[in-house]
Amino acid sequence: MTQPALHADSQPRGALAVRTIAMPADTNANGDIFGGWVMSAMDQAGGIGGVERAQGRVVTVKVDSMTFIAPMKVGDVLEVYTEVESVGRTSMKIHIEAWAQRFRTTRRDKVTDATFTFVAVDDNGRPRPIPPLMF
Repeated sequence: MTQPALHADSQPRGALAVRTIAMPADTNANGDIFGGWVMSAMDQAGGIGGVERAQGRVVTVKVDSMTFIAPMKVGDVLEVYTEVESVGRTSMKIHIEAWAQRFRTTRRDKVTDATFTFVAVDDNGRPRPIPPLMF
């Protein structure tokens, strides 16, 4: 008997880069976690992946089509996963997914995803080449 195919959004894509808990101070008036709080964690996670790949400082220059799929609540654990999609001379695109591990459960729901573009910069903030991967 064959196994059923996993739905594309049933498992996170990429490597876990950031994990943090949603606290009351991170909510809006409705008790949902601010989308900006989630986006900030995604930017941090992408920056971690970008620094590792570029072997130095990177800056965020673009975020492509972010759609919030599900809300987060206080007590949920935010997990952010990253995967480098492409690398150019000075820039790279990193796919970033945010997942909520629901409070007091093992259930995970995808909250949002987007592709962030980062540019490698030198100490003066000017674009610099991204070194090739060394195996």
